[in-house]
Amino acid sequence: MKVARVAFYVSALGFLVVGLRELLTGFEENRCSMTYMFEYPEYRRVALPRRMARSYPAYGLYLYGEGLYAQETRHLKLTGTPVLFLPGNAGSYKQARSLGSVALRKAENVEGGIHLNVFTVDFNEELVALYGGSLLRQTHFLHESIKAILRLYKHLKTPPQSVAIVGHSMGGVVARALFTLPRFNPHLVSLIITQASPHLAPVLGLDPFLLEFYAAVRQKWVNQANKLRNVTVLSIGGGYRDYQVRSGLTSLPCPPGDPNKLSLVVTAVPRTWVSTDHLSIVWCKELVLATVRAFFDLINTEIRQFTDNSDRKLSVLNHHFMRHPVRMVGDIQDTFVSFSDFPEAWTEVNTLRLSYSTPTEGHVRYFLFALSSRRTAYSHFYCRSNNLETSSWVFGCVQRNGSSCVKAVDLSSGTELLPPYKVLILRLGDLSAVSHLVVSASNLNGKPGTVECEWQRQEAQTLTVSVPHVLSLGFTASEVLVNSSGLLHNIQLLHFHQVYQAFRISLVSQCKVTKDRLPSVYRMKVPWFREDSFTTVSVPSVAEISGMLHTSRPDNTSSVLLQLHTAPNCQYKVSVRTSLPKVLGQALRFCGPMVPVYTAVTLFLACGGQLLSVLKSRGTVDMSQAVAAGLQPHKINLPVYVLSVFLSCSWFQEVWSILSLPPVDTLPPTFPDGTLHEGLLSPEDWPHLLSPLIYIFGAAVAYWGSTLLRLLIQIISLVLAPLHRPSVSRDCGTLRTRTLLFISLCLVVVGGASCGALAIFTSSLLHLYRVVRLQMTERSLRHMLNLAPQKPKPADNGSADTEAWNGAKDFSNAPLLSECALQEVRTDLQLHFSMSAVFMLPVMLGMPSLLHWIRNLRFSTQLDPDPLWPHTVPLIFAYLLLINCNSSNLSSSRLLPLVSLLPLPLAVTMATFSSLHLYRITYFLSAALVPLALCCLF
Repeated sequence: MKVARVAFYVSALGFLVVGLRELLTGFEENRCSMTYMFEYPEYRRVALPRRMARSYPAYGLYLYGEGLYAQETRHLKLTGTPVLFLPGNAGSYKQARSLGSVALRKAENVEGGIHLNVFTVDFNEELVALYGGSLLRQTHFLHESIKAILRLYKHLKTPPQSVAIVGHSMGGVVARALFTLPRFNPHLVSLIITQASPHLAPVLGLDPFLLEFYAAVRQKWVNQANKLRNVTVLSIGGGYRDYQVRSGLTSLPCPPGDPNKLSLVVTAVPRTWVSTDHLSIVWCKELVLATVRAFFDLINTEIRQFTDNSDRKLSVLNHHFMRHPVRMVGDIQDTFVSFSDFPEAWTEVNTLRLSYSTPTEGHVRYFLFALSSRRTAYSHFYCRSNNLETSSWVFGCVQRNGSSCVKAVDLSSGTELLPPYKVLILRLGDLSAVSHLVVSASNLNGKPGTVECEWQRQEAQTLTVSVPHVLSLGFTASEVLVNSSGLLHNIQLLHFHQVYQAFRISLVSQCKVTKDRLPSVYRMKVPWFREDSFTTVSVPSVAEISGMLHTSRPDNTSSVLLQLHTAPNCQYKVSVRTSLPKVLGQALRFCGPMVPVYTAVTLFLACGGQLLSVLKSRGTVDMSQAVAAGLQPHKINLPVYVLSVFLSCSWFQEVWSILSLPPVDTLPPTFPDGTLHEGLLSPEDWPHLLSPLIYIFGAAVAYWGSTLLRLLIQIISLVLAPLHRPSVSRDCGTLRTRTLLFISLCLVVVGGASCGALAIFTSSLLHLYRVVRLQMTERSLRHMLNLAPQKPKPADNGSADTEAWNGAKDFSNAPLLSECALQEVRTDLQLHFSMSAVFMLPVMLGMPSLLHWIRNLRFSTQLDPDPLWPHTVPLIFAYLLLINCNSSNLSSSRLLPLVSLLPLPLAVTMATFSSLHLYRITYFLSAALVPLALCCLF
């Protein structure tokens, strides 16, 4: 049994490691270009009012500068457009240097002296993603900082009335929280761009303040959406490289249909097309350039400030972050375009496809395509070009003169920029007023370029393939063969619409004729969210695409589309196969917060199993065996699932509401609009299907974590053994009643005056010392028994030999060295091993608040607010009382039969209500440990 148990947990740990490896490393290499400063960066502190400086001593406001600009602005006489950068969790205000430096370089090429003044806030690198007690302080300081920034422009004729904000990580959440302040003027901020900000929900809900903060922000932006329609918010997720904040959490929770709230993934941003990790999204040159270009296009040149026109803001953001139709925003477009009469520059194309390479010298060339003979046979016209810098390149002819076109309308506005070329797809049904299509292949800059166009039938170029079931585990594959007679093919991946699905998509291209061709582009297009990804390969080639989703499909209307921009006369073989490592990675990406919950459940049930063993046999089992017995999915997952089924019934929901019970915890929804449903149960049931797997992962963490804890205690006991006299008493490491009371009062005072986590951590160390002393005693007894002379035990027949054995001088002092004494110590040791593992849970959950208190100790000696203060007194009371506890005391307690029944219902309740509210684990532990401590008294 022991070998089977170890083998099972080795396998579980192996799967967990595979999933973690896929989550942390299973993505493309970092293809972001680094942003460099051309001159030494300087951060000039902005003086704040004295009242504000006293209220927020840990925070600061700075202006970024370099070289001559830094010298010109040393007196803070500013004439630019204000932009404020907000760092995130543990972020530095110096992260603004990428945005500030690129903005300075961009301003050198802009006429009229238009430039940006980039400010940045120092939030003291606080861990606000783990400790939410300072989020409201940061929000108030941000409000005061914005007013301080606008005061710097009072000397101007037309001073700016608003500030644009760029928020990284939790900085973006704080920016949206501004609008929850009762005295905040919403006109002070009209544009917010957030980078890898978890808007939908916190990554880990480790304290109630964090979740209350999120609830207030969500309520403001959802319930008062009409009042905030003038505020434009763009949220950018980092993609799969960002394993700290999954991109699904960056979706803005707002009612659908609000055009001013945009959410997307950085892989879909034109001219970026890369995934970024949580930090590189700040300095990724491709994304910083897009952000700075958008800012400069948003400036109204007449007043030299950001425009207040919502349509203009939306148009600019769509241009730089959504589609990028090549034409610059704001370019004036004539209704009709006239062409010069150069007959030699015109060529009429009568074939189905055009492939043209421009010469190296500059020239003018136009191709004419007649629509009259193609309308009935074809549905679309597809055209692509590279290295042709003209923004207007496809036109609809409305007036001809022989073989050339005299007057036309520009159709280039629908152009989309792909990594190697720009593409335009025209629907022929929309071109009823046009007789011919004109494609410009003019090469005025002298660079060689290529133009490829063709007529298309959409239904003939769309294929469907059903993806393999997720449980196929890669043993089966779905394949489709594309004989590429065209330039574009669409493959509909049926039944691919859930985040727990993950595939390896292999594309093999083969061409009959070897010649120079434009590269192929494989685009994974998700209709319900802008999380598209692009793969550019040469032809022929073998490519592999990771088929995974950041968001689930919100309805039953669509599936993922694999769009192939192919080379003509080539064959493409597409193979879709389920990837087990990627499935495990997706499970941890979306259900990872449930792992610590099930780890706590396992340790909880292990401790409960030890109590039942003490009650029944006055003994305990081995620690590893007790933890292994804590894996009970049928007793935990089944009640949770049954409860979720009942909550889908309206009558049960009414009863639930009448009893004032809290909603059942579910993971944040993965719908693209981020709308949280009002019902008690999320319609996404797939976490319930994965919960047994997550339970196994949590049990594996508990099993090997407890094994590591036991090994650590053994090592510490060996190190401390020379400092202690050998002991053979089971009461070693205990405290006297007076000492116990004095220490308890001291720790309660320390917890109230400084930090509750510090007091709980100290009391856990005292209990750990008790375990270490028991480990020393167990070793001492074992060694002494091994050295004692061994004599055969006589038969118990009442003979004289028996009496001689009982009166032997060698065993006159044997009671402490008996097997019974050793067994008692081992029993106590295993019991306290289980307790110490459970005691570590509140310590781990309180560690973020403890670190926050330590980092801010020079500003304040008291943590305010303190998430662990309600638990300080009961947990200290329980920890210190249980130091003096042993199995004999417990077995004789009248409360033990009742207390031994608590772990299972509390574990079920913990699994039900703690997936999102991780801090509730401490509540359930307190509810179990306090009665257990009372068993030592009664």
